[in-house]
Amino acid sequence: MAKASNDRTTIDLFANIKSRGRPKTNPLSRKDQLLINKRNQIKRDKAKGLKRIELKVEEELFNVLNDLAMLHNVSRGQIIESILLSQIKTIDLTTDTLSSHENELEIAPK
Repeated sequence: MAKASNDRTTIDLFANIKSRGRPKTNPLSRKDQLLINKRNQIKRDKAKGLKRIELKVEEELFNVLNDLAMLHNVSRGQIIESILLSQIKTIDLTTDTLSSHENELEIAPK
């Protein structure tokens, strides 16, 4: 009978096998623990209404973002989010200004 490493119902199936050193505090392997933790993190983020974005950047930009995060005592993700939000606000203001000028041109009598 095979036993899956992440099987929680038959944890003690091979309990008679002795191992040296400090006893395990978690019956699951580190790999399985990471999978479960990641799954739980995704569930928490989903409950908060957060979506995941993956971004690849040059090392220099990465270091600048890290420095900014440390300077402001926030996470790198929060720095990136604030930069994106400020850029979106700037774009919205520019778009609103352009669209209002276009509306004035359309309304003006010919």
